[in-house]
Amino acid sequence: MKKLLVLSTALTGMALPAVADVTVMSWGGAYGTSQTEAYIKPYSAETGVKVTMVDADNPATPVKAMVEANNVTVDIADVEYADAIRLCDEGMLEEIDPAMLPPAPDGTPATEDFLPGALTDCAVATIVFSTVFAYDSSKFPEGPTSIHDFFDLEKFPGKRAMRKGAKANLEMALMADGVPAADVYATLETPEGVDRAFAMLDKIKKDTIWWEAGAQPPQLLADGEVAMTTAYNGRIFAAAVAEGKPFQVVWDGQVYEYDLFVIPKGAPNLEEAKKFLAYATDTQRLADQAKWISYGPARKSSGALVGLYQDGKTEMGPHMPTAAENLTNALPSSYEFWVDRDSELNERFNAWLAAN
Repeated sequence: MKKLLVLSTALTGMALPAVADVTVMSWGGAYGTSQTEAYIKPYSAETGVKVTMVDADNPATPVKAMVEANNVTVDIADVEYADAIRLCDEGMLEEIDPAMLPPAPDGTPATEDFLPGALTDCAVATIVFSTVFAYDSSKFPEGPTSIHDFFDLEKFPGKRAMRKGAKANLEMALMADGVPAADVYATLETPEGVDRAFAMLDKIKKDTIWWEAGAQPPQLLADGEVAMTTAYNGRIFAAAVAEGKPFQVVWDGQVYEYDLFVIPKGAPNLEEAKKFLAYATDTQRLADQAKWISYGPARKSSGALVGLYQDGKTEMGPHMPTAAENLTNALPSSYEFWVDRDSELNERFNAWLAAN
């Protein structure tokens, strides 16, 4: 009888294996909330799999450290395009077969439904976001209106805030100095172009606070610590629409790009991670995320499903980086440029920052 009980217990344990949990690393704040509402809660409800969200200022940095240390604790990470390419080239990521991704509702394969460049060997894009600048309209009722105004301390006095790094700042500085968006990267490929960008940054350096996490810019504006700040467009949208802050986005000079999901090499729950990734990047889920934050979905078939914000009244279309009226003077971020030059330009940026 005792043997039968032991055998029965063992068989029960074999018949009911523990469901693997999934850990997702992302950027926190309003963006993390949009992912939780659009992907994580529905996936857990449908599958019973527990999905845990952890935050990082830039998930690419801890992912690289984890893989190098052979101690990977996350299954999915949300990273920027240049980081996805670089980490893949360095062997830090699992390759992703696009055949595992669901087709569009009309049967169009994922490889044809995602926007150009949204699928890479090791990454699947979820959203199009942009770095813009924003201001408190209670301080400047009639402007600013252009990226040049961000650098004009005489016309628009007050502290500025910018992300602590070279990327997007150098591009915006050149556009503010009159370089057409189409010529920005050709200019930055020359020593003279880099000097020109830093010369523009010099104009506001002593009046600038440097932020590192996406949640900081709207907080800096709300606290009155700065008059204007660069920011991820969705963070400003969330503060303005969800919290009623008097913040205004200026789309002129925006730098837009994809954010992508990747699977770190050595992810503890690889197969479950792949299932979650396929679910989270289907047509409906990417459209659902746009109910929570103003980032454009990376699938063509999701566009028609984007409607109102979660408040039931705000049309999301005009708040997307890809809205036609927001692309008048916009720059698609060049991952090729940043994959090749990230280290050297950030070294120069950090040295410039440290100098008096």
